[in-house]
Amino acid sequence: MKKVLLITYYWPPTGGSGVQRWLKFAKYLPDYGWEPIIYTPLNPAAESTDPNLEKDIRPGTKVLKTRIIEPYGIYNILTGRKSNAAVGAGVTANAGNGSNESITKRISKWIRGNVFIPDPRCLWIRPSVKFLTEWLKDNPVDTIISTGPPHSMHLIAKQVSRNTGIKWIADFRDPWTGMFYFKHLNLSKKSEARHKKLEQEVVNNANGIIVVTESMRRDFSAKTNTPVHVITNGYDPQDFQTPMTKEQEEAKRFFEITHTGLMVENGNPSVLWKLLGQMAKEDNDFRNHLRIRLIGNTENSIIQDIQNNGLANNLINLGYIPHSQIPGWQKCASVLILPLRKEPEAAAILTGKVFEYLYSTADSNGNHPVIAGFGPETGDLAHLLKDAGCGAVYDWDNEEEIKKTIAVEYLKFKEKLRLGLDEGLEKKGGEGKLEYGAEDSKVEAFSRPALTEKLARLLEDTLNNK
Repeated sequence: MKKVLLITYYWPPTGGSGVQRWLKFAKYLPDYGWEPIIYTPLNPAAESTDPNLEKDIRPGTKVLKTRIIEPYGIYNILTGRKSNAAVGAGVTANAGNGSNESITKRISKWIRGNVFIPDPRCLWIRPSVKFLTEWLKDNPVDTIISTGPPHSMHLIAKQVSRNTGIKWIADFRDPWTGMFYFKHLNLSKKSEARHKKLEQEVVNNANGIIVVTESMRRDFSAKTNTPVHVITNGYDPQDFQTPMTKEQEEAKRFFEITHTGLMVENGNPSVLWKLLGQMAKEDNDFRNHLRIRLIGNTENSIIQDIQNNGLANNLINLGYIPHSQIPGWQKCASVLILPLRKEPEAAAILTGKVFEYLYSTADSNGNHPVIAGFGPETGDLAHLLKDAGCGAVYDWDNEEEIKKTIAVEYLKFKEKLRLGLDEGLEKKGGEGKLEYGAEDSKVEAFSRPALTEKLARLLEDTLNNK
C-alpha cells in the first residue's frame, strides 16, 4: 500500500469544521490503496474539542505529534480572556473594519497580520521541517499533502518536499490572500507583499493544488501553472446511520429552522429574524409551531437580535455538541439555514456543512428540509443548491423572497402534520408524497467515499507525473 504524509493543524480531539475534511479522507484512503500518516500538533489551541471524532480514526492509523508554540497567551492577556482560553480561528472569524473593536483587539489583529506571517502557527514551521526531514529518512512515503488554513502547514510541506524530493500537493480549504478577512488584517504594504510572496511560492512549488470550489479553481489557476483540482467537501453516510433520539423525533412536530456550525455577527441573517418575529406576531399557530434551533458557537449579538424580535421563547440554543448528534437535528428540521459572510468573497465559499445539509434533504425518511442560504445569489452555493434542487440562496435584504419561502415551507410543514408526519410522507404515490428535496444521484457525488476515490486517483496521477 502506498503512503501519504498529511500535514494538518486540525485533528481529533480538536472539534469544529476544520477537522472534518481530512479526518474523513484518512478514514477512507486505505480502501483505495493509500495509507495516511498524520502529522499534527501535540498541543493545538483548540477552540472546541470533540473526543467522539476519534471514533472516525481508522484503527492502525499512524499519528505523529510534536509540540507547538503559539502566541495566543499574549492575545488572551491583551483582550482580557483567561490565559488558557482557546482562541483558534476566532481571532479572525469575525474580522471587520474595526470600527466596533476595542483598541486591544485592533492591536492584536495588527500583530496577528504583520508579525506572525502567514499565521500564528508560523513558529511551528522550522521545528516541523527538521523533525519530518529526519523522520522520513527512515520512514519513506510516496506523497505529501498539506492542508490549510493555517497556511503555515503549506510552508512546512514546501520545505520538507524540497529537502526530500517527495512530491507534494497543497490543499486549500479556504483561500489565502483571497480570503474575506485578509483585507481586514490592517497589513502594512511590506506584510501584504510578504503574504503574497509566500502564497506564490507555495502554489508554484507544489506538484498539485486542491481547492474546494470552482471559483477557487479559477482564482488559483490565474496565479500559477501548477495543476489545480476541485475536490469539494462532503458528507459521510455513516454519520447518518444513528437513529434519531426521542427528542429529535418529537422535534418533527415543530416548524424547526435550524443552523449548525459557527455563526458570527458578520453573517447574521437579521432580516430573517425580523420576518419571523413579524409572522409570529401575526399568526398564533405559526408562533406556537416555530422553533429556531442553533447548534454550534453563535455570537451573543445574534442571540440578542433574535430575542429583540420577540422570539426568545422560540429559541433553542444548544451551543457546541458532538458532531455525531448533529445529523439527527438536521434531518428533523423544516428549514436548514446557511448564512455566508457579508463579504464579496463569500461568492466563492462552500462551507463543509452544506453537503450534510444536502444529504439531509435527500434522506428517505420522508422529512425533507429545504436549504435557505443567505449571501450572493450568483455564487457557488447558489449554483449548487439550484443544481441539486433542494433550496436557494437569498440576498441579505431580499425580504419578499425570504418571507415567501418561509410561508411556503410552513404550509408544507402543516401538510405533513395533517398527513401524520412519516406515515403519510413515505407513500410512493397519491397525496402522501411531497415533491421536494435533493436528487439522490446528485448528492451521491459528494459522499466521502466518492470524494476519497477522486483523491486517490489524483495521488496516483501526481505520483506518475500525469
